[in-house]
Amino acid sequence: MLAEFTAMPVLAVTDLDRARHFYEDTLGFTSTGDVPEGVVYRAGDTSFLVYPSSYAGTNKATAVSFQVPTHRFDAEVTELRGRGVAFQTFELDGVEWTDGVADFGGTHAVWFADPDGNVLNAEEALA
Repeated sequence: MLAEFTAMPVLAVTDLDRARHFYEDTLGFTSTGDVPEGVVYRAGDTSFLVYPSSYAGTNKATAVSFQVPTHRFDAEVTELRGRGVAFQTFELDGVEWTDGVADFGGTHAVWFADPDGNVLNAEEALA
C-alpha cells in the first residue's frame, strides 16, 4: 500500500526560473537535480518537486510545512525576514500573533507564500 512509500510534496509554479530564484536564493535550498517535470530540492530527510503548471497558486491551504527545531526557530525567522520574506497572518482561534509569528501557547509558527502564492509554513518541530 501507499503508506510504505516516501511522499514527495509537489508545488506548481508559473515561472520555473523565478521559482528557482525564490527557493534557491531566498530560502537557501540547493537543487538535487532537474527532472523532466521541473526541479527537485532536498529538505531534511525528504525532497519536494517544483514544476511549471497552469494551476500554480490555486491551493490556498498550507502546501509544505518545514519542521524547525525549537532552538533554531527564532534564527530561522530572522533569516527569512532578512531575505525579504513577508509573513502572513489570519484569523485562527486561540492563536496570538506577534510581528507575523503565531503563538499556539508556547509553540510558534510562521506562514508565507512563494511568488505564485503557494503557502509555506515554518513551525517549531512537534517532536
